[in-house]
Amino acid sequence: MAGRMVVGSAALADLVRPASAPDPAGSHRVLPVAPELTGLLPHRGLRRGSTVAVTVGQPRRSGGTSLVLALLAEASRAGSWCAVVGVPTFGAGAAAEAGIALDRLALVPHPGPDWPTVVAALIDGVDVVVTAVPHTVSAPVADRLAARARQRGCVLVPYGRWTGADVTLQVVRGVWEGLGAGRGRLRRREVTVSARGRGAAARPKEITMWLPGDGLTRVVPPAAPAVPAASVAPRPGGFTVVGSG
Repeated sequence: MAGRMVVGSAALADLVRPASAPDPAGSHRVLPVAPELTGLLPHRGLRRGSTVAVTVGQPRRSGGTSLVLALLAEASRAGSWCAVVGVPTFGAGAAAEAGIALDRLALVPHPGPDWPTVVAALIDGVDVVVTAVPHTVSAPVADRLAARARQRGCVLVPYGRWTGADVTLQVVRGVWEGLGAGRGRLRRREVTVSARGRGAAARPKEITMWLPGDGLTRVVPPAAPAVPAASVAPRPGGFTVVGSG
């Protein structure tokens, strides 16, 4: 079954009503994520009311969409409703392969100029709302949507540049596996995902994982600050003095 394509305010209202119905998963304050991602999130999952941004790296096809799919999969399997707004290339087939339940997935590929209204309406009735961030979004609009998510207990996942998120995730490196010497098939990608944020997520973290995942995750500690070469001077007796330059 394909994800529900939502077009128009009436269809949006019809979606939000059933999505708002009591759900066994709805009482959990933290929605589950794949085991590979738990170490990046301060509550080891998607805490209701939080904003978890996924920034788009360079080049734009840098694994961000795969990371969004990985974020949604476990919550969807556990019974949560998810919505994706403003990402026309988001494929239902890829979502199903990632484990997302398509009968609880709403797709709004082209929200138009009423983007804030569409996202706010989905926040009112959907557990996790992913939204592409328009270039023209203002700080007051972003703040209002984040505040609405906190009030309604929705997890807001901006896909793009977003100021003030509780946690910001980004794929910083990626290597494909599967191609040999001019032949083969791309099977999976080893990626390094960084996390930074505020409060409990203030300490930067990195993990290296496979997308699609297979449980093989390596936690990479943050790199130590580099010491300028000019500030390191040898001293007699084998000691080294590190100065401020």
